[in-house]
Formats: sequence, structure tokens, C-alpha cells
Amino acid sequence: MQLVALIPAHNEQESIAAALAGLYRQQRRPDRIVVVADNCSDATEQIAEAWGAEVFVTSDNSAKKAGALNQALAGLLPALSDDDAVLVTDADCSLDPEFLAVALDHVGQGYGGVGGVFRGDEGGGFVGHLQRNEYARYARDVARLNGKCLVLTGTAAVFKVSVLREISAARLAGRLPAGDGRGGVYDTTVLTEDNELTFAIKHLGYEVISPAACTLVTEVMPSWRDLWNQRLRWKRGAVENCFQYGLTRVTWRYWGRQLLTFAGVLVTFAYLGTIVWALTNGGMHVQPFWLAITGIFVVERVVTVRLRGWRQMLVAASMYELVLDFFLQACHGKAYADALLQRRRAW
Repeated sequence: MQLVALIPAHNEQESIAAALAGLYRQQRRPDRIVVVADNCSDATEQIAEAWGAEVFVTSDNSAKKAGALNQALAGLLPALSDDDAVLVTDADCSLDPEFLAVALDHVGQGYGGVGGVFRGDEGGGFVGHLQRNEYARYARDVARLNGKCLVLTGTAAVFKVSVLREISAARLAGRLPAGDGRGGVYDTTVLTEDNELTFAIKHLGYEVISPAACTLVTEVMPSWRDLWNQRLRWKRGAVENCFQYGLTRVTWRYWGRQLLTFAGVLVTFAYLGTIVWALTNGGMHVQPFWLAITGIFVVERVVTVRLRGWRQMLVAASMYELVLDFFLQACHGKAYADALLQRRRAW
């Protein structure tokens, strides 16, 4: 089996070396490493070449990551066999040494796609710290489900070539959303191409998995504004992907998740509104019931961040992470409103 690694990169001179170093450290190295340089105006291409990677330069691409990958795959797939595999990993990610060996083993078991379990890189101050805790909880949840995941995230995923070809053929045949209309593997019309690709794989009858040993480090958003823009795109894209596919045997779980999230947004705003009302009408009175509920939340915060060590567990007991919870609920609320009102999308 031949394994080809694709790294889509737009002005990634600060991180591309670390991404390539992670691939060279693999127990099972890729047979080819291709940096897909998309409208780069910095030294990304030169650094990639200096590290020994091939560089594919996109031509007149205005469809960002999805369009760049479609161009690269259009030239790559005809030269590969059905049993070969393709890794797609972001330029701001660095894979741990076991990633590819474990991923290829699962590809051989028949999975349509094998994703990664990520932890946050250093930096980003307080907002970066919150994201690292969030990612630790995500890793815990996936491990408890034995690798079952809703989405193959864009951080890193391995696909069998035959599956990618089947996706392309299904788009041309009308069995999947057409995307760019030219049989591209990735749908260039959506905000979250990785979420849509997961939908496509599952609708073709394949399962996806993120094994606990497929670990990597990914960049955290350095500011609240960057985090807001990222999560707004993620949430709105996920909602629009559900509308795109409708209610099917695959998407009903995703619809259910969106409904639960929407209910959570309503509960959060109701909770905050109740606090404001109480403070402006004679002050708050502590009730045993709410103390018990608060205690449950504290335990959940402490236990679920265990992967980051006992120090972070102690700090989590203060419930300071509520600031991120309220922030994300506000972001989700705006995403739902934007999707329902069909406001202009921007990325």
C-alpha cells in the first residue's frame, strides 16, 4: 500500500516545518509528502522544498482549502491504486509518531475514514488554555466511545483511495451533493468541508473512527475574536450540512445534536436572565437544590479534564470555564440565527 500525505497550506511559513517534522517522525512514514500551496505569498513553498517535500501549487483557486485539495487530488488519484491511502492534514498540526501506523491498520479493517484525536498547542494565553481543556475533554469522550466520532476533523484524516473515488463518482451521479459540479472529492460550496465529507462517507455505507492512539497537536486560536470566527463557521457549517442532506438514516443523530445544542442555548439565556432578574429584585437566595446541581457541574468539570493532570483538575473546580461555555453558547445562538435568516456567509 502506498501512502500519500497532503498538506493544504496558505501562508503557513510559521508552522509548515513542524507539520513536516511530524510526518518524518512517523513509525510508518508516508511514501510521498505533498504540500498543496494555495495562493501563498510567504516562504511556505521554499520551506517545504527545503524539508524535502513535493510542492503542488494551485491554479486560480478561489475555493480555499476544499478547492486546493480538489485540484491536488484530481492530479493525484489517477496514478494511485484503489488499495492506496491518502492522508490529509492541516499545516498547523503535528502528528504523533504512532498516528499513521494505527490509522492504516484501521483503513485495512474497512473504515471509510480514520481521524485524529487532538490536543491544543501551547500559547494563546487564557483563551488558549480554555481550548486545551476543551480538547482534553473531547479526547476523553472519544476514548470512552472506543473511537466513535461524529466528524472526521480537518486536523488529520486518512482515507482509502477507493473511497475517495467512490465519493467523486457519487457526486457526478447525483447520489451525493454535487459540490463543485466536476466530481471533486470535497464540496467547495460549504463552510465545513470536513463535516460534509464525513456525511458523504457515511451515506455511502462506511463507518468512520478516531482511534485513541491517533493523536496530534493542533494550533489553538490566539484571541477571543479568532475563536469566535472559527466556532461561528464550524457551527453554521454543521447546521447547513444538516439542511443540505436532510433527515436521513445518517443525519438524524446530527439533527438531534443540533436540537440539543439549541435547547442548551435557550436554557443558558434563561438561566442568565433569571440571575439578572433575581439581582434586580431583592437579591439571590441560595437553595439546596441549586447547590446540589452546582456540585454536579463542579465534579463534571474536574473529572473530564483529568487528561491534563491534577493541577488543572484542582483549578477546574472553581468553575472559571463557565466564561467559555457562555461564550460558545452565544456563538451557537448567532450561528443558528445566521443560518435560519440565510445571512451572507464569509470565511
